[in-house]
Amino acid sequence: MPPPIAGAGTARAEVVLARLQLLVTRKLDGLLQGDYAGLLPGPGSEAGESREYRPGDDVRRMDWPVTARTTMPHVRRTVADRELETWMAIDLSASLDFGTARYLKSDLVLAAATAMAHLTVRGGNRIGAVVGTGSGLTVRSERASFWKRRRKTVEQPPEQAPVVRLPARPGRKEAQGLLRAIARTEIRPGRADLGELIDMLNRPPRRRGVAVVVSDFLAPVESWSRPVRKLGVRHDVLAIEVVDPRELELPDVGVLTLADPETGVLHEVHTGDASLRARYAEAAGQQRGEIARALRAAGAAHLRLRTDTDWLLDMVRFVAAQRHARTRGTTR
Repeated sequence: MPPPIAGAGTARAEVVLARLQLLVTRKLDGLLQGDYAGLLPGPGSEAGESREYRPGDDVRRMDWPVTARTTMPHVRRTVADRELETWMAIDLSASLDFGTARYLKSDLVLAAATAMAHLTVRGGNRIGAVVGTGSGLTVRSERASFWKRRRKTVEQPPEQAPVVRLPARPGRKEAQGLLRAIARTEIRPGRADLGELIDMLNRPPRRRGVAVVVSDFLAPVESWSRPVRKLGVRHDVLAIEVVDPRELELPDVGVLTLADPETGVLHEVHTGDASLRARYAEAAGQQRGEIARALRAAGAAHLRLRTDTDWLLDMVRFVAAQRHARTRGTTR
């Protein structure tokens, strides 16, 4: 994958998206063929495969010809034949404009959006998005110790972070336009309100579909956990967490001066201190565990993409595992 993509120029964004779509098509094509079991309410109306009867199955769906041939009770599965609507909440806060490995985190945001568009846009399905970035506040940088509390140097009162709503439309051409709009979004200083961004997927109320949240989830868990739970009441929710390895552990490289991309505050860190590195790794592990627990409690599927691994391979494995989990033992 090329260097930074979010906020790239028009020509560059077109080249990046073309390469991304080619990669995604080669690896993911065919993984989402079949029915929408688990994505839409009701059993559907189109006949599917037969399977053996299980206690609790609706006897009105008994497949009598197969039952007669096999002498074992069978029921006929049905598949939903309505189009699917997918909405994405794309977080492009300043913390996403960071990366110390193969990609920036913002690279993975667009990669994940491209993969979801490819997987869901077909047969009249529609996809839309809400994109949030920082408020563009000017902050005063200062030197601070590693353990000093952050975000106390904002010189002006908070303002509403800009949010772009891209309406859901069917067709690959419209999906490509949506991806271009995401790629051209300028990442501004500050943090998007992730809770508000997610809550926008509930307004106005929509029929049941798929909701995808792409973020690093570094905002306080209590600010976004309730909107995710609310979203999961009506929709199938997929949370794509974008992570850089330096957010999980620090290398021993001496004294570092780190800048918070969302506030501009500087932190001087002595990475040669083994106890500090251990505390950092422990705190990072607790933070990621809290994020995972909040998403699990909301009933959201959770996919973690790292900037130092093959994101496409991780995506392929995740999609295959989800398909297996949805089709194994289903009674639809």
